[in-house]
Amino acid sequence: MIGNRGTHSDLLVSGCSDTDRVDMYTLEGEEVWYADFDKGEGVEPQPDFIGHITCSTGYEQAVVNQETCRTNLGIRRKAMKDIPMEQDPPSTFIIYPRDDVDLDQKNTLLCHVSGFYPAPVSVSWTKNGRNVSEGTAINQPFPNKDGTFRQTARLDFVPKDGDFYSCSVHHPALKTPMTRIWGENQQDRSVHTQGPAQGIKQLVSVLGLRQGVTSWSLEPSPGS
Repeated sequence: MIGNRGTHSDLLVSGCSDTDRVDMYTLEGEEVWYADFDKGEGVEPQPDFIGHITCSTGYEQAVVNQETCRTNLGIRRKAMKDIPMEQDPPSTFIIYPRDDVDLDQKNTLLCHVSGFYPAPVSVSWTKNGRNVSEGTAINQPFPNKDGTFRQTARLDFVPKDGDFYSCSVHHPALKTPMTRIWGENQQDRSVHTQGPAQGIKQLVSVLGLRQGVTSWSLEPSPGS
């Protein structure tokens, strides 16, 4: 996409599997719109300080995209039924606070995961060894240039002296979850890492995306 101030990068990501659905629009690598299929609506996670971008018919189009994706998924699954699906575990996994840490001041822990295939990952949090679900969120899978994916999970928290938090990542390529711990020393510590899984890479479509039993398509958004 070319504007009056230079070149910009925008991308429409649409994907599906037996259990997951993704349809989102990004600009400069950041989400500006995605379909929440559980709530049946489009979401525009844009900060207040930018010019707001609205996709008025985005959700209806996302539903159509998913119908097409499921059809293509069935066709590709039959064609590739004898070929093992590639599975790559995350190659990058870090946990860090969004802002400088001050005790008793609201903050957000970010758990960034990248280099995995297929998408998505699931993430769980603990505080002082106990599971935490309140104040958590995770963004949609975003494609890397090598065909793998990345996601970032968030946990809203208030730092207290002596508290420690963990972020665990679950993925089919991992025999056990990968876990990172962030504590009062404000450092990221690894509890477990897993080596790469083996598989066969399948190149599909003119974009060269890898295809297993999950169907993903990437295309420039209209008007690019």
